[in-house]
Amino acid sequence: MTRWWQRWRRWKEQRVLTSRPIPDPLWHYTLARYPFLARLAPSDAQELRRLSTLFLAEKEFTGAGGIAVTDEMAVAVAAQACLPVLKLGLQLYRGFVGIVMHADEVVARREVMDETGVVHHYDEVLAGEAMDGGPVTLSWYDVQQASESAEVGYNVVIHEFVHKIDMLDGVADGIPPLQGRDEREAWATLMDEEFEQFCADVDDGYETFLDPYGAEGVDEFFAVSAEAFFVAPADFRLAHPRLYIAFRDYFRQDPAALSA
Repeated sequence: MTRWWQRWRRWKEQRVLTSRPIPDPLWHYTLARYPFLARLAPSDAQELRRLSTLFLAEKEFTGAGGIAVTDEMAVAVAAQACLPVLKLGLQLYRGFVGIVMHADEVVARREVMDETGVVHHYDEVLAGEAMDGGPVTLSWYDVQQASESAEVGYNVVIHEFVHKIDMLDGVADGIPPLQGRDEREAWATLMDEEFEQFCADVDDGYETFLDPYGAEGVDEFFAVSAEAFFVAPADFRLAHPRLYIAFRDYFRQDPAALSA
């Protein structure tokens, strides 16, 4: 039996899809611009467009430093952000509204206390950031370079929005929302094993397919793995076959099969 709120939500979504559609030329341009989107099956591309349209209606874009957010920018972000939730739904992104666009990387002032209680200050250069309970910040330069950077498994939009998924249980620990303790424990065990081996390879100076930034913590390892899974799936599967299977099952997508 369909409940009233389900009917209301469908009516609301249909109203958005009808009144605020993404123009055909802009959508086709976006797909053509990013090869990891262009290779989607027609039915999946249609669903991505639907989710992107609803995403744009739910989120608020703000330009920082004088940058004006254009329709091209907003649709590029929406399409890439919706790729990880293509089979999971937009409810994973409903805990925040704001997306802040910068023209390029930004420098953030950081403060950290060491084990002895001494506070250290340092600057960190960021292409993006996902704030727990707050907005997502993105560098437009990095967003629009996503086609070229896909070759090395890099995608700032997917990275930051996967962080948002990771944060849904209240802590960024590399574990997305999963059903049941056994499933969570199996995921955590696999991530820990892969993360430890990855850190050892980075420490030993080996060249890794994934960005060495993933060694900063298991949350970053999860994010860099996810971006590679979607934009460079064949190479990611070769480098991390067990992780590929886990990501395939969780996200319910098999991007390496599309790129074969």
